[in-house]
Amino acid sequence: MVAIVGEIDEIADRYVDEWAALEPIGATFVGIAGYDDRLTDFSPEGYAARAEHDRRTLARIDAVRPVDERERVAQEAMQERLGLALAMYDAGETESELNVIASPLHSVRSIFDLMPTDGTQAAADIAARLAGAPGALDAWRVTLRRAAEGGHVVARTQMVEVANQCDIWVDRERDNFFHALVDRVKRANPGLPAALVADLDRGADAAREATAGIATFLRRDMAPLGKENQAAGLERYRLNSQYFLGAKVDFDEAYAWAFEELARLEAEMRTVSDKIVPGGTIDEAVTALDADPARTIHGKEAFRDWMQALAEQAMAELNGTHFDIPEQVRRIEACIAPTSDGAIYYTGPSEDFSRPGRMWWAVPEGIDEFSTWREVTTVYHEGVPGHHLQIGQTAVRAELLNRWQRLLCWVSGHGEGWALYAERLMDELGYLADPGDRLGMLDGQAFRAARVIVDLGMHLELKVPADNPFGFHPGEIWTPELGWEFMRAHCRVPDENLRFELFRYLGWPGQAPAYKLGERIWLQARDEAKVRKAGEFDLKAFHRDALNLGSLGLDVLQAAVARL
Repeated sequence: MVAIVGEIDEIADRYVDEWAALEPIGATFVGIAGYDDRLTDFSPEGYAARAEHDRRTLARIDAVRPVDERERVAQEAMQERLGLALAMYDAGETESELNVIASPLHSVRSIFDLMPTDGTQAAADIAARLAGAPGALDAWRVTLRRAAEGGHVVARTQMVEVANQCDIWVDRERDNFFHALVDRVKRANPGLPAALVADLDRGADAAREATAGIATFLRRDMAPLGKENQAAGLERYRLNSQYFLGAKVDFDEAYAWAFEELARLEAEMRTVSDKIVPGGTIDEAVTALDADPARTIHGKEAFRDWMQALAEQAMAELNGTHFDIPEQVRRIEACIAPTSDGAIYYTGPSEDFSRPGRMWWAVPEGIDEFSTWREVTTVYHEGVPGHHLQIGQTAVRAELLNRWQRLLCWVSGHGEGWALYAERLMDELGYLADPGDRLGMLDGQAFRAARVIVDLGMHLELKVPADNPFGFHPGEIWTPELGWEFMRAHCRVPDENLRFELFRYLGWPGQAPAYKLGERIWLQARDEAKVRKAGEFDLKAFHRDALNLGSLGLDVLQAAVARL
């Protein structure tokens, strides 16, 4: 189909072209060709240029009157996202961002994961980016210092933990990331010119040295400036939460609801556990599942292959029945990440779909055995009908969505909420009938509910409710130590993964609740549509029409779905 282009679409499409030049790392991430040899300018001037670009575009978009519903949604989405991006910049949040999962350092390292390695041009692009890493990270140092001088600085703990990550990335006996990358490029291209091989080797040395230098800088120069208290406080938390959700939330109501939701989920888990170990506890059921050879996979590569097969099976069975999956989206790759921080994540396809959507797992050091009962639901979350369907369907809808909507608009509450909703949907559709697989889904749901409690509690320094259903430290004020104790009591996650999770919450205020709060909004939107449509409600049509709106802030989503 031919895209319909109005004035709002023209502004949005121009924004993408201008943004790509200002954000070459981002351009590679979303698959815009032509920027793979460059890195983003992380200096204060670079941040200012991107903020000014947002400001100019927002003024343009505000001045336009939409001509139809499609343009109205596009305008509201862009106003909401650019407005909040500017609010984050003006509050000092953007330039001071530093945590164990999101920072310019992580962007520089992780972008190499998405770059092709086959061919001379691909090798040359990697060499150029490696060579540019020292300059990009030096510019970021200047930004962090200036932000700190202005009073915008993160907790000391985050700085130390990120420095520890750098140590692992550069350690030749551990991740050895940059040299391992160059070794892969050389193996893929045995006939590379000697000069290019030398550039790759020099680039790996330079990027490794620059990353090690960042570790020293964070420990020596920044950590003494870092905050002792890891809580964000109400003002920072309110802005960050709205940015990640695209909605203003009643924190007291969400906090109380999360306790109720976790208690409900754990009651359901006990019922399912009884089917696995009659009369047994949840922990006894987990022990039995972990000990089941039929549910155990040995080796990272074998586990990757299992994920790939399950993702392809789900896609084949759901297509044409519960969803109509576009042809371009019917390819997905399961990947083991070249790092070991424990993160599980999805990266979308390139704009031309030459690079497929990918599920990644950064397997922690020492883990070589995997229990599938935990991960069936993860594949549905990251693959189909989760992120891969949601992001892929958005990417192909040129007849409905402008380029900014297809490539750049992402709201955690919408995206992670949909993926968590997709897990529950697969249970409703009968794909989690096996008690072990269903316990895995419920365990993941409980994990996300516990996140809401801990994130709100730690960052707002709330009191633990005196009447909480778990009898957990009633009346005490949340601290990171209480957060760790609560997560260990309610989440069946290895300590090495859980430790990363806790640091993630402390350094990324408001993001962790986006999963469960986002799912809640998706369920509310579905329930409201059922009432509105009465006997004419069609679940397949609801999913299609809602996803065809693209990624939206949750307030905008609810309003737009109500108008469908």
